[in-house]
Amino acid sequence: MDIAAQWAGGALTIDLAAIAANYRTLQSVVGGECGAAIKADAYGLGALTVGPTLEKAGCRRFFVAHLSEGVALRPAISRDISIFVLHGPPPGTSRDLLEAGLTPVLNSVEQLAEWRALAASLGRMLPAVIQIDSGMARFGLTAEIVTNIANDPGMLAGVKPLFVMSHLACADEPQHPANAAQLAAFLRLTALLPELPRSLAASSGIFLGLDWHFDIVRPGAALYGVNPTPGRPNPMRPVVRLQARVIQTRDIPTGQTVGYGGLFTAARPTRVALLGIGYGDGFHRAASNRGRAVLPSHPETHLPIIGRVSMDSLAVDITDLGGSPVSAGTPFDLIGPHISLDEAAAAAGTIGYELLTDLGGRYHRSYTQGHTAS
Repeated sequence: MDIAAQWAGGALTIDLAAIAANYRTLQSVVGGECGAAIKADAYGLGALTVGPTLEKAGCRRFFVAHLSEGVALRPAISRDISIFVLHGPPPGTSRDLLEAGLTPVLNSVEQLAEWRALAASLGRMLPAVIQIDSGMARFGLTAEIVTNIANDPGMLAGVKPLFVMSHLACADEPQHPANAAQLAAFLRLTALLPELPRSLAASSGIFLGLDWHFDIVRPGAALYGVNPTPGRPNPMRPVVRLQARVIQTRDIPTGQTVGYGGLFTAARPTRVALLGIGYGDGFHRAASNRGRAVLPSHPETHLPIIGRVSMDSLAVDITDLGGSPVSAGTPFDLIGPHISLDEAAAAAGTIGYELLTDLGGRYHRSYTQGHTAS
């Protein structure tokens, strides 16, 4: 941990080479084109840095959730690279979206009508993506609306559809019957529309097989090291390393409680290290008495987080390190080579997606080109 990192309670190191390698891995297994979901500030890792990295790796289609995200990303990405706004234009913002050089994903009759009206006012066709609901009941045109479009092509007047997409609800459960049901619905509904490229799979959907790939896939979490195949070995390279430095150490007797609420009671004389991150940094309070930390010089020893995770600190039982010196400023890994992102998330009762996007702004952040998180 460098000097600047010591000013903060913790350090978050992001391996850009691993992100690029993960993109190339995913592109190599799909028959069509691999885009990238870069919403939520590239899942918390910094879209303005991650975006150009993925562009250099070959990505030509980026997906954000909100118009504001697309506007922020646009200057960092070449103008000939597409940025799609998954939520479409908020009411009254279609012209703003167009002038920002973005492309909407149209999810409703209202969005379709607003985009169509803008096209009419400009006297030209406007590109867009059409999203249909294949069974998740979250975003997209319903089967009824798709049927209406099939019967009245004028509903797409002025709209130049680039591709049609949908999203899978249960792709991380390969045997879930919803996957086959959504695939069948997607095939049935897209057959009613003009012949267009199609996109169905995101990170986990890619690993369901070629039938789900179609022309474009849209991975997000897998690019950033989250395991897209839960229960199986992670095919992606780890991307992040989260370290917290020691504020102080202390020795407590048997019977002493630690932290708010006395959640932990020492069953033996215990050596404790207090680390300078907590739920205010996005390291979840639910990891209390469940999470683990590792001293990098002793990677084989997983040390329990004890007591309640506080806003700005957490306690680790370092008794099993024996006499190994641990002084103020010593960095411990909370995510890294010996504790995966998914393991840390599971200990907090959540998923890698949520833990990754929650990691806050107080860390000292640094970007590397390899050999940091693996």
